[in-house]
Amino acid sequence: MVAPLNWGLGHATRCIPIINKLLENNFVPILASDGISLYLLRKEFPELKTIELPSYNIRYSKKGNSLKVKLLKDSPKMLKAIKAEKKLIKKLVEEHKIHGIISDNRFGVYNKNIPSVFLTHQLNVLSGNTTWFSSKLHQQIIKKFDECWVPDVQLEPSLSGQLGHTNRNGIKLKYLGPLSRFNKVECTITIDLLVLLSGPEPQRAILEKKLLIELSNFKGSIIFVNGVIEDVQTKIKHGNMTIFNFMKSVELEKTINSSHMVLSRSGYTTIMDLAKLEKKAFFIPTPGQYEQEYLANRLEELKLVPSCNQDDFKIEMLDKVQSYYGLNALNYDLDHKNLFGLFQSERKLTANS
Repeated sequence: MVAPLNWGLGHATRCIPIINKLLENNFVPILASDGISLYLLRKEFPELKTIELPSYNIRYSKKGNSLKVKLLKDSPKMLKAIKAEKKLIKKLVEEHKIHGIISDNRFGVYNKNIPSVFLTHQLNVLSGNTTWFSSKLHQQIIKKFDECWVPDVQLEPSLSGQLGHTNRNGIKLKYLGPLSRFNKVECTITIDLLVLLSGPEPQRAILEKKLLIELSNFKGSIIFVNGVIEDVQTKIKHGNMTIFNFMKSVELEKTINSSHMVLSRSGYTTIMDLAKLEKKAFFIPTPGQYEQEYLANRLEELKLVPSCNQDDFKIEMLDKVQSYYGLNALNYDLDHKNLFGLFQSERKLTANS
């Protein structure tokens, strides 16, 4: 079972290369999530079995500085969902004879009777003056799993910085290298600016509204991908701007490769994708999300990608992109057969019984 958290699209999209590698190594993944993450996986893998899990109902506040308060207020609902999730997983493991679990930040998706893996780039969870507490709490949850897979390289230069690197604290860590569903392809640049939106509401919609206004005077061609997964893809043209509600992986890979620069959130999955495709970018971190703010600030300090706060963005700021280096791929050879060996013994045991 591969089960990504439904918090934006990043957790689901970074599971796509893992799902593909599982298929290449003769595993049959069952995909489990909720909301738009499950919707996306169903579109990418229509041939695979999917299961809907209890929703954590994660939404941002309209004001970024009150995000922490809102998450604390919503924590009883999350804990209830996690408890229901854990109970459901126990039932599903028996019903579907599941040999192993890969949970991307879903706290209740594990089972003590089969190998269970937690996939995360957040060994340290940044939360302002409560970072020590939130990090320790997260690490205690990770310890319930047999292994923790980190989508980054172990040594510097890395993409995640302090997020994905800490003392082991009893956690069995494996570094996978950056995960991306995309491949770099040399092609003609036909798009001056690509806008990629994602993330929980209402902040996704707030940024969309701001950018549609701010970019109306942009001199050049724009592809605007809203990051709203729906039954049918829509395409609307406004002057030099073409707006899509979403794109599937193959089309999006071609579009990013054909773009001169990308404007997006500084979500970690987006950073991994743009690094793989070696793109120049401009980042607007989600207000109040410490992780995205940290990543944006870190990449700006390294002179890789410029960024600004959401309220401050002006179209002229895109001119700064040319004076930054842009993101580069971190080549990392991963032995997937060895990585998935954790699940092989369980599969053989089940077959023999």
